[in-house]
Amino acid sequence: MDGGTARVGTKESASSPPPNTSGFLRQYQLVEKVISYQPDADEARLNAAYVYAVAKHGEQKRASGDPYFSHPVSVAGLLADLRLDEHTIIAGLLHDTVEDTDASLDELESLFGLEVRKLVNGVTKLGELEYRTDASKQAENFQKFILAITEDLRVLLVKLADRLHNMRTLHFIKKPEKRERIARETMDLYAPLAGRIGLYAFQSEMEDLAFAQINPAARTAIREELDKMTSVNAERFERLKADLHEVLDELGIEGRVQGRRKAPYSIWRKRERKSISIRQMADIFAYRIIISNVDDCYRLLGAVHQRWDCIEARFRDYISVPKPNGYQSLHTTVRGPGKRMVELQLRTEEMHETAERGVAAHWGYKNDTYGFDSESAAKFGLRPDRSLESFIQLLRDSADPDEFLEHAKLEMYRDHVFVFTPKGRLIALAQGAMPLDFAYALHTAIGETCIGVRINGEERSLRRPLQNGDIIEIIRSDRPAAVPGWESLTVTPRAKAAIRRLIRATEVAEFETLGRRLVDHVLRRDGIDPISVDLAEIASKGGYDTLEDMYQAIGRGRFKTTDMMELAFPGYCAETHQSGDRLNLTDESAPLLIAGSGLTPGVSLHLGRCCRPLPGDRIIGVHEPDVGLVVHTSFCRALADYDDATHEWVDLNWTELAKTDAIALGRVHVTAANRKGVLALLCQAVAEANANIVRLETGARHGDFIDLDFDIEVEDVKRVSQILAALRSLAVVDRAERHSGAGYDN
Repeated sequence: MDGGTARVGTKESASSPPPNTSGFLRQYQLVEKVISYQPDADEARLNAAYVYAVAKHGEQKRASGDPYFSHPVSVAGLLADLRLDEHTIIAGLLHDTVEDTDASLDELESLFGLEVRKLVNGVTKLGELEYRTDASKQAENFQKFILAITEDLRVLLVKLADRLHNMRTLHFIKKPEKRERIARETMDLYAPLAGRIGLYAFQSEMEDLAFAQINPAARTAIREELDKMTSVNAERFERLKADLHEVLDELGIEGRVQGRRKAPYSIWRKRERKSISIRQMADIFAYRIIISNVDDCYRLLGAVHQRWDCIEARFRDYISVPKPNGYQSLHTTVRGPGKRMVELQLRTEEMHETAERGVAAHWGYKNDTYGFDSESAAKFGLRPDRSLESFIQLLRDSADPDEFLEHAKLEMYRDHVFVFTPKGRLIALAQGAMPLDFAYALHTAIGETCIGVRINGEERSLRRPLQNGDIIEIIRSDRPAAVPGWESLTVTPRAKAAIRRLIRATEVAEFETLGRRLVDHVLRRDGIDPISVDLAEIASKGGYDTLEDMYQAIGRGRFKTTDMMELAFPGYCAETHQSGDRLNLTDESAPLLIAGSGLTPGVSLHLGRCCRPLPGDRIIGVHEPDVGLVVHTSFCRALADYDDATHEWVDLNWTELAKTDAIALGRVHVTAANRKGVLALLCQAVAEANANIVRLETGARHGDFIDLDFDIEVEDVKRVSQILAALRSLAVVDRAERHSGAGYDN
């Protein structure tokens, strides 16, 4: 025990509650229940917590009219049914005291210890993060909710017990809209989370109670049909149960047989998903045969299949391949008496314990701490307490709460497929998962470098869905890359989130690199050595936390280099550096300046050297193998080479940044008189047009004329037109035009 213990009362103290009219456990009953499975539990401490809860909640009433303390006592009873440790039982008794009474966390710690304080505080915080239908808050709160419960799974167990008891009394709430909100919240969040950690009994009851509020007519209709089917088949089921006992006796196996009927909500969901009638479902009725050891499970399975016809497609071996939450059992469906299909579930006592109590079945109580205590589950490398690890991974990889909520909902509702690494390690994935999902499940770095896959020793497509028992080997490259379109090759939220994160990281790196180059360029252009400038201080003055943040803002065009220079050198005159703040149109800057609906983030862009696209041109991208997307003008002669592959064309457009802040090289071809002083006249005309020649090349001579090629810095197509007009006005110029494609590739 950690911390002080309150000696507030005994089994029948003066502070005991009034006579029990609501069915909750009396003080001595709760304590005896805990002692029955945890003999070393502190009885005085449990008694003190019970009496403290009763005293603090005092005369408070629930909507049902019952005294309020009946609720925390019932929650503690549910936790005791799960055989949880005394800290958790006490937290169940006190979980509402801080929120609804004058009790404080400090007081709880002084009376019941630090661990109880932490658990109650965790549950209280979850109450503040209740899942809402308001879209603006729902995603963010859900993200915080998952983060809170993964810190200590017992917080979730208390919250699930709290929600289950509240659902049992939901009908007492008068406002129908409030009842429906709570029911939907339970259906969307709490029930799936209960299933996620193996608390199927909690999940089933929550779903049924929520279903009664959300769609009462459907639930009533299904229950009536179930009752009718049960009545009609009662004799057959009794005969099957007797036959099962007979088989057990013949094999000399001791065991017990339990019957179960599928819940109305499960039937409704399956009917909606598969569009089949209730009479076509093979698992409406089931028997669980609980025996002593695994060998007897398989012996019994063989005898059952010899006695009754089995439905091959309905056989599942969850003993050799457990579910991720630790669930183990043999499932088979047979045609019993009257050819009625019945599901049989064969399991050991330990497996049944896991099926009934989920993660709670695998906790020990040594040294007042939780310790994993299941050899059978550990044998397969599966930890029920790690059932929420995929949510933690999503928290790391998802950029925003909405994305996390979308992925987490998918994660909670998926069935699984089980595959193996070449060394025999078992990996559980969502049904329909593909090789890239497997790669990311192993490690993010493996997913980011995946370029191919071998399945059962043969190279296969990355689009092939994985099958149970497949042996998967990932083929990797040397470095990670954001491959366009690969998100469509995944179904698991973890893989999708990681791919999006890689694409975002790639884009951030590109913007940062571009911003770094722009800063270096503007400083060196003005004769300033970048090393001599405290750029980190300038970033801070500009309101950026880091220098990298400033580089990224400059790369994205959100922070001008002229503004940066003003911060670095007050009085800096931007007007004398008209082109210094513009982005040079290069392959590196293309992602900032070129956009398009068919352009995948992170795709490699290359500017066509044949036509040299300029802002203002209509542009088209063409996919080239091992190159990426090459950008051409719509009039480029090179496009004729792709007439047979127009499906590879992508319509592109210039961004607003390109229209206002880019500078590119426009190539102009001039045919002029071949005489002295002509070159000077041409250069003067370009200069008077306020443009800069960066490259000049002389070409062929034709008698009295000579060809010349100019590469000129221009802002857009209009600027080229102005320069061409200036050149054509010269008497020495025979022809001046912009290059239009093929033949100019340097």
